[in-house]
Formats: sequence, structure tokens, C-alpha cells
Amino acid sequence: MPRLFLGTGWGFPVAAGADGRIAEAAYDESVRQAIWIILGTAKGERLMRPDFGCGIHDLVFERNTATTAGKVSEAVRDALLAHEPRIDLLDVRVEAKEGGSVMEIAVDFQVRATNNAFNLVFPFYLEQGAGR
Repeated sequence: MPRLFLGTGWGFPVAAGADGRIAEAAYDESVRQAIWIILGTAKGERLMRPDFGCGIHDLVFERNTATTAGKVSEAVRDALLAHEPRIDLLDVRVEAKEGGSVMEIAVDFQVRATNNAFNLVFPFYLEQGAGR
């Protein structure tokens, strides 16, 4: 019965299901969607929870270097450890893609209630500023 602890909730993005009701995400899928929301939310974006989110958005104009990749990895680890207690974070890898304008963030995690292991890849787009 460990799935009872994971629960169900509205899916992300919020959309109507085939029956016309709001589509739901359940169990391991709700955890995956919660991680996506954490990584996609900038700190300070939610007025009532200014600490919620991930600090990667502060790095959007940085150069695509190993130093930036390290900062991204650290920000992702900090955010997931702070905001997603249903997982054990196994690994975070950051790799440059598409000519240096995108970093792929690979997150390996295990859902504590089920011991199921998953991998989520989140694209992080670096903007090209003037003179970069």
C-alpha cells in the first residue's frame, strides 16, 4: 500500500481529461510532475512562497562553461532536497547541447514509497546576451 502515500492531484499542465474533468496525475507520475514544477519555477516567482523553486533561473545569462554547469547542478540539488521529500536524489548531471545554448539537466531519483527509480531530463536554455 505504499502508493497511498503518494496520492493523486491535478496533472501538470492543467488540462481536461477525456471525460471533461481536470486530468489527474497519480503516484510516481505526480512525483515526476512535481520535480518538473520545482525546476521550472524561479525562486521568488510565487509570492506566498518566495523560497519555492530552483535557482537555475538566476544563471540564464551565464556562459555555457563547466563552472556554470556546476552551479546549475548545485541549484538543482538544493531545490529538490528542499522541496521534494518523496524522493531520494541519486544523481544530477548537466550536459551542454545545441551549440552551447542549452544545458540538459538529467536528474536520477528514486521514489521512497515504491523504490522505483526514474530519470528526468529538463532542458535549461541559456540566453545569448550581447558580447557573449
